Amino acid sequence: MSGNECCCSGKKKDRSETEYKDLVNRLNRIEGQIRGIKRMLDEDCYCTDILVQVAAANAALNSFNKVLLGNHIRTCVADDIRSGNDEVIDELVATLGKLMK
Repeated sequence: MSGNECCCSGKKKDRSETEYKDLVNRLNRIEGQIRGIKRMLDEDCYCTDILVQVAAANAALNSFNKVLLGNHIRTCVADDIRSGNDEVIDELVATLGKLMK
């Protein structure tokens, strides 16, 4: 990626320091959970114990998605609608469809 592009869409989002720190902290906790799951597997832990930890990691990812989606709707989507860019609604609907698979 070049310095001007981000991921697939090529769009970028300026986040407040508070929003950024919250999201990074959530990801760091999730990363720790994933490392813990791998460690459990390495240590031959019982299947149901690992499954419970995987469910907790999934819940944490879902929570991350909810926070990020809420921030997206309150900022990016609302700003685009206010400026007359109704195409953002189709983009949001497509994104929700991908999240609900």
